[in-house]
Amino acid sequence: MTDVAPRVALLTNPTSGKGRGARGREAALDVLRGTDVEVLDLVGADADEALALARSAVPDVDALVVCGGDGLVHLAVQALAGTGTALGVVPAGTGNDVARYLDLPRRDPAAATHVVLDALRRPEDPRHRRHIDLARAGDKHFVTVLAAGFDAKVNERANAMTWPHGQMRYNIATLAELRTFTPISYTLDLDGETRSLEAMMVAVGNGPSFGGGLRITEGAVLDDGLLDVVVIKPMGKGELVRTYPKLFTGTHTTHRQYEHHRVRRVTVAAPGIVTYADGERFGPLPMTVECAPGALEVLTPA
Repeated sequence: MTDVAPRVALLTNPTSGKGRGARGREAALDVLRGTDVEVLDLVGADADEALALARSAVPDVDALVVCGGDGLVHLAVQALAGTGTALGVVPAGTGNDVARYLDLPRRDPAAATHVVLDALRRPEDPRHRRHIDLARAGDKHFVTVLAAGFDAKVNERANAMTWPHGQMRYNIATLAELRTFTPISYTLDLDGETRSLEAMMVAVGNGPSFGGGLRITEGAVLDDGLLDVVVIKPMGKGELVRTYPKLFTGTHTTHRQYEHHRVRRVTVAAPGIVTYADGERFGPLPMTVECAPGALEVLTPA
């Protein structure tokens, strides 16, 4: 036990997961109120304000705890990367892939808050803390996967939809995008090796999944100092539809049109593609992404 009371900033997206963010915040506060932890309660009116609040708080707290989904984790990482301040996660989003990575309770915000509390009370116990890599493009970072092809176009379409919610929105967007999608011409630089090819998509993974468990970069490890680049080469629309369910189990890796590279740095170029990372609009191609080893400390179950 430490003699100094821990101090955390609790950052909430109240609209995450159709209101689960707000409910998760209340559950987290209920747990923390009965402890010696000092809580700075942060709720931004929009993403820009939330990021400003996070950046202001990070130097003065032991952990930034986010109550939301992968989008809020993504925002928090922009404030946390390389600072030494830890990230805690109370999952309250739709996908919650980062919570999957860390084996956190995804449907019980009180239990997830107890994980944070245990880690704060035992700062010397390495079982409660883990340093993971981030992927970095310029001054921006991501935790999960960068989508740079068909998957990015699906994200664009899904984000414009108001119905349905959750994973079904992405399934419908996938089917709709298939009607007009054609293979994309890419140029890749993989640790200095240049390749030009046609592909349905290119994904750059720091972790193995995105979009609520779609394991596109199956086999990616959070702390190996490498990025996993997956190329899905051209296939017919019917074959793509049949292959899509395999992404949930990672069994697409045996498909003849699947290609996998592990690199420290990759440049991806293709015309007209806007990338998504952690489910958030990230930026247009061309883009260079590199691994930032051990750039984030996270609070984890023992």
